[in-house]
Amino acid sequence: MRPIARLLLLCLSLLSLPALAEQLSGLYQVREPVASQQPAARDQALQRALDTLLVRLTGDPEIVQNPALAAVRQDPQQLILKYGYEGQALVVDFDPASTQSQLRQAGLPLWGANRPSLLVWWLNEAGGTAQLVGDGQDSAQPLRDAAQYRGLPLRLPMADLDEQLVATPENLASGAGLEGVSGRYGANAMLSVRARQEGDKWLAQWHLSADGGQSQGTAEAADSTTLADAVMLAASERLAERFMGKQEATERLTLQVGGANLARYAELERTLEPFGARLRRVEGDRLVYQLESTVAQVRSQLALIGLREEGAAGTASGQAPMVQPRETTLSFRW
Repeated sequence: MRPIARLLLLCLSLLSLPALAEQLSGLYQVREPVASQQPAARDQALQRALDTLLVRLTGDPEIVQNPALAAVRQDPQQLILKYGYEGQALVVDFDPASTQSQLRQAGLPLWGANRPSLLVWWLNEAGGTAQLVGDGQDSAQPLRDAAQYRGLPLRLPMADLDEQLVATPENLASGAGLEGVSGRYGANAMLSVRARQEGDKWLAQWHLSADGGQSQGTAEAADSTTLADAVMLAASERLAERFMGKQEATERLTLQVGGANLARYAELERTLEPFGARLRRVEGDRLVYQLESTVAQVRSQLALIGLREEGAAGTASGQAPMVQPRETTLSFRW
């Protein structure tokens, strides 16, 4: 055990910590459909898997056009731990450390596994009937698959009688009238979707509420499964904008966090992992880190685990601006 970790164990008491956000499992595993196990089909699926992962980790559907990632996209296998076939899918496990390093070298913000939980109200209308998708229904699987594919921690309602009464097509399209029944799920964000079949295509109207912001849009697809993916991709992009901030270049940051205990330290370590955070010292209940990120992203991620900021960001003391890289200090407390 490193000396600083031993010091931390001596300084911090073991207390429980309620999680406000959710740790997304399988963030670095991607499942891609394949037509065969031939080398050409495999290589194409590996390329798609890497592109899917890059979008997951940045929230930017256009990230694959970034020239800073051209070299790694030409050789996806340098980031792959293993891959194998499951039915008609190629399952690819990427190396988190190598992938994070590549994104940091490119100066890109990184969205880690600590993400806002998303409650999804989804109403399917087809053949003259309407069905609210509930947690235990077969119709929930396409939503679960699409949410996992796009890197979203999904929660679905029970779809009991009370919820069905308020989940009208009008409420689902506008996101109105669902606040009362949504409170029981304790999610960080809410997505309401009215999906309907018209002829040979599926249409959706969606409304997203998160962190005090609202956004809405429409989607169209040939089938309900593809529609679910299109809506989840749009939701992922909006949530990344809300919780990561604008796609700005990263900078060196010093982060001070007060009010820590052992359980909070573990939660903080998971939250800061994507930023290459290094714990520099422990001062009583205060932890001091160095990391690479943007101020906006650090603020949004720490808010998800219940931290509040103390004062405004500023240039760290003791730095020589003409010689040392710009360094900003952020202070937070539980």
